[in-house]
Amino acid sequence: MSLRAWYKSGDPFIWLNAGAVAVSILLVVGLLYIIAVNGLGHFWPNAVVGLDYQYDEDNSMRILGEMVDHETVPLTRFEERIAAFVPEGQEIVGRTLFKVGNRREFNADFRWILDPLQSAHVYPEEATVIERREWGNFYGYVRDIKVGGEPLNLTGDRPWTELRERVDEAQRLFNEVRHIEKNLIGDINYRIEQLRLEEKRLRLRGVEDEQAYHDIERQVAEQQAAYDDLLGKLGELKKDLASVSMVGELSDGRQVEISMADIVRAYRPNAMGFFDKVGFYFEKLWEFVSDEPREANTEGGIFPAIFGTVMMVMIMAVMVTPFGVIAAVYMREYARQGLVTRAIRIAVNNLAGVPSIVYGIFGLGFFVYFLGGTIDELFYTAALPQPTFGTPGIFWASLTLAILTLPVVIVSTEEGLTRVPRSIREGSLALGATKAETLWRTVLPMSASAMMTGLILAVARAAGEVAPLMLVGVVKLAPSLPLDGNFPYLHLERKFMHLGFHIYDVGFQSPNVEAARPLVYATSLLLVLIIIVLNLTAIRIRNRLREKFRAAEQN
Repeated sequence: MSLRAWYKSGDPFIWLNAGAVAVSILLVVGLLYIIAVNGLGHFWPNAVVGLDYQYDEDNSMRILGEMVDHETVPLTRFEERIAAFVPEGQEIVGRTLFKVGNRREFNADFRWILDPLQSAHVYPEEATVIERREWGNFYGYVRDIKVGGEPLNLTGDRPWTELRERVDEAQRLFNEVRHIEKNLIGDINYRIEQLRLEEKRLRLRGVEDEQAYHDIERQVAEQQAAYDDLLGKLGELKKDLASVSMVGELSDGRQVEISMADIVRAYRPNAMGFFDKVGFYFEKLWEFVSDEPREANTEGGIFPAIFGTVMMVMIMAVMVTPFGVIAAVYMREYARQGLVTRAIRIAVNNLAGVPSIVYGIFGLGFFVYFLGGTIDELFYTAALPQPTFGTPGIFWASLTLAILTLPVVIVSTEEGLTRVPRSIREGSLALGATKAETLWRTVLPMSASAMMTGLILAVARAAGEVAPLMLVGVVKLAPSLPLDGNFPYLHLERKFMHLGFHIYDVGFQSPNVEAARPLVYATSLLLVLIIIVLNLTAIRIRNRLREKFRAAEQN
């Protein structure tokens, strides 16, 4: 076969398409691999390295930390400083990034050290890493334990054994303190606020029933008494937490004292076996997906962001699906196919290309200020001037994304309706069914897979959007979840955290970029996985609907 005949046969285009698909798959897999390696590797307990840093010809200092990165740089940047340590004529030099922690003492968590200025590396088994709630990790050695300000004067390996026991007890006390502050006291404050608003509503309506006011005062007094009891218990727990501390020694010989209330966990990575490291890895991984963030979102977990993302997408899906389907049904089945309908279709298609930030501005102006402000004036006058719905929240964020993804659902549903043969409609009408019955029982079930396709595309886009959410509800750190045990349980007016915004905040707004970088990768991977799970769920539903329709058609 000649080259021209082969070209006209269309085989080159088949191979071209196959090659494009293969390259796309490789790019996606490669991207996920890079994200996974850089993100998931963050939770593995790295070895702690000790070395001497010769920062000038006569002086050196001891460094203790984790090796994070290595690179080569031109020697000209450091030529005068390390001329005595490198061979003549060398043009490049390597340097290593160490995570040395102890930010309160060293003013920085990370330090670049030139390779020629490093001594031989050692890996002391007694080197201890302590994760703190503030000021980053502690890298050093455990020297003693203080109780009530008095040292126990422990020797040998007893300080480490005692520290592990004290850390477990301190973690239990801290969890109890957090439960009281966030849940119990939070619930009491919520009830007191609701009682205050109820009293204000009665006064605004001019109610003169003294018994009603007396009942409110009695309930407030009961809640206040419970609040005082919890404060007393809270004070005792915090006193117990503050009474114990650890005395540690830094790499430069200085001693520091760390309260048990500030310690999350302590471990010795150089003394850990493989299975100990595996257990530690999964413990950290579970903390990442189930706990709250700390240290300006560079430590801890991201559960509030996971919860907010999934909840927002679900609310958005519930809103966008019926409106998109109704709009598509009207334009395809009921509207006269003329100039106006064509103009509407063009407008819908153009809406899909509008920048997402424009939707955010629209949501802020129309949903938040107009609708939300109107709702506050009609139903929440007692809370004014403090807005309830007249401020950004998860409900307005979901509505904004529903408007943003509405064109996708409309176009997909209308294409599905177009694929239903006209003969099926005419056959149903000929058998005596009304147009509404034909639409509901025949046409829409046959178009269900197209509707689900539109929903899948909408979920994929909405879950990754960030720009509009910054205007209509997402925040860096939400004090409470939109779902809790207080009536009405689902609080649509609350602000929320989102994985996409969390990635932006940690990656570009963090004061500690090096510490935040691994979390950017880990959070990105988690966002991709959540989108995949949501899409697979929708695809599963679509396939079941398709199989159900085919089975009914065969019968």
